[in-house]
Amino acid sequence: MQWPKLDGVHDQPTFAVLHLASQMLGKLRVAHSTWINHGWNVTLHPVAEGLTIEPIAADTMSFALTLDLCRHAIVLSSGDGERDVLPLDLGSIAALNKNLKEMLEAHGLPSDFNGVPNEIGGAVPFADDVAPRLYDPDAAERLHGALEHIVPVFDRFRAGFAGKCSPVHFFWGSFDLAVTRFSGRAAPEHPGGVPGLPDRITREAYSHEVSSAGFWPGSAAMAAEPIFYSYAYPEPTGFRTAAVKPEAARFDESLGEFVLPYEAVRSSANPAATLTAFLESTYGAAADLGHWDRAALEREPVAP
Repeated sequence: MQWPKLDGVHDQPTFAVLHLASQMLGKLRVAHSTWINHGWNVTLHPVAEGLTIEPIAADTMSFALTLDLCRHAIVLSSGDGERDVLPLDLGSIAALNKNLKEMLEAHGLPSDFNGVPNEIGGAVPFADDVAPRLYDPDAAERLHGALEHIVPVFDRFRAGFAGKCSPVHFFWGSFDLAVTRFSGRAAPEHPGGVPGLPDRITREAYSHEVSSAGFWPGSAAMAAEPIFYSYAYPEPTGFRTAAVKPEAARFDESLGEFVLPYEAVRSSANPAATLTAFLESTYGAAADLGHWDRAALEREPVAP
């Protein structure tokens, strides 16, 4: 099946709605779950129909919320077997925020969470964001299709690492799918400074050396060309000028990471192989220049 085309400008209004909706779901996990290292407890996870949070254990029952890109809705699943559906296309973020809280309260579930978006400069609180919002189901479905192709490639890449490694998960702050490998060594304190994100969170996230890769389709913050990315923290000497694959990959000085346009992968003869080459070569540059113990940390992906 062909990888779907994404248009960073045309699709941005829809991706903005999805980004802010994903933040509401993630913030519920922040408010109602126990913090795990690197914030892994609050991320979203790819599922067949879209992206979901891990279940929240409430006083009355557990529940989960899914950003369903097939139904174009936030779907509530509760521990008593009930299900409820909230359409995403409600005209504004304020309306989506209000109706999400009302849906949860109608089921006797907690609905309180921090109401200010993260990692978006000058963000408007959800409840005050009454500007008209456009939602294109086709754009959401194409994003869903892209994730369905990307996730298995990321999964196999993750399987080639025996050391500490994140799940393949979705960060709602920046709106990107990511997988992160760790060298096992502590890292220098991160300088912080991420807009709308407390420095203590950033510093805990980067408490240890990492090589991280991901997919970013654009977000509420800006319309941009969808890209794959790869970076190292701390960045080893020579990383920016390292030779990586494929030919379309380059180091972006403004972002401080290697980037590869999604379109370069989609239009290649073998998208999965092209993406794998990017993941492996950029990680290899970080690990070799950072003097990771690759023999101890890596493995061949195997069947169970």
